[in-house]
Amino acid sequence: MIDLLQQYILEPMSYDFMQRALIASISVGVVCAIFSCFLILKGWALIGDAVSHAVLPGLAIAYVIGLPLVVGAFCAGLLCAWSIGYIKNHSRVKEDAVMGIVFSGMFALGLVMLTHIESDIHLMHILFGNILGITKADLTQTTTIAGFCTAIMIFKRKDFMLYCYDISHAKVIGLPVQFLHFGLLALLSLTIVSAIKSAGIILVIGMLITPGAIGFLIARSFGAMMIIAIAASVLSCILGTLISFHIDAATAPLIICIQSALCFCALIYNVLHQNAAPKRKEIA
Repeated sequence: MIDLLQQYILEPMSYDFMQRALIASISVGVVCAIFSCFLILKGWALIGDAVSHAVLPGLAIAYVIGLPLVVGAFCAGLLCAWSIGYIKNHSRVKEDAVMGIVFSGMFALGLVMLTHIESDIHLMHILFGNILGITKADLTQTTTIAGFCTAIMIFKRKDFMLYCYDISHAKVIGLPVQFLHFGLLALLSLTIVSAIKSAGIILVIGMLITPGAIGFLIARSFGAMMIIAIAASVLSCILGTLISFHIDAATAPLIICIQSALCFCALIYNVLHQNAAPKRKEIA
């Protein structure tokens, strides 16, 4: 047993790059899990998808003018969210169609720009992440942004929860609804920025939705939903990072696969629990 523990857990952790990968994946996993609960509650899954894809032109522009990539990605994410809201409010096009138009257009623009820019940035690493190649500077940036977003969302969780669950009630009791709306969008952009190095702009959407869905299927309160989401996300990040080392597979896709498997198990549990409920009533 001790030999197996040393072989499968302690041996990978003897490498610096694996230690950085594990810390980064857990940091990103926690912040994405917390945010996924709000996205599921609000029904904003497609907005998360839109913003994650829309950061690509921001990355390209930031590289050309010499700004930090996180600044370009953050600004592009906010621009995407603002554009969706503006077009929805000033046209008859439905919100889901507006999201599809905006994020696909910005994603395509980013791809065109990157193909015409000579850089040392690998497109596949931007799209799908390169968690095993994270440097100390990348790790510091990731953990700082993820920690900031996590602290804000935990501190303001009650306000965000009420806004996501019942916006009319939030208005009645005097909460700054508009501020909470744009605050969530800003935090969404920052969360995606923190996950770019780890999961890329495509796979991050899985980390932003799946943990919250797992918690939603199992829990009966928002607090329990958040705890389950964080536990499922952290577990999948640890297992995905360790297993990827042993089978020589891409880490981020493996993490998403594990989260999807956990979500499928949660769905089975939910179905069995619902089917068992009427029987318990009949027995009572």
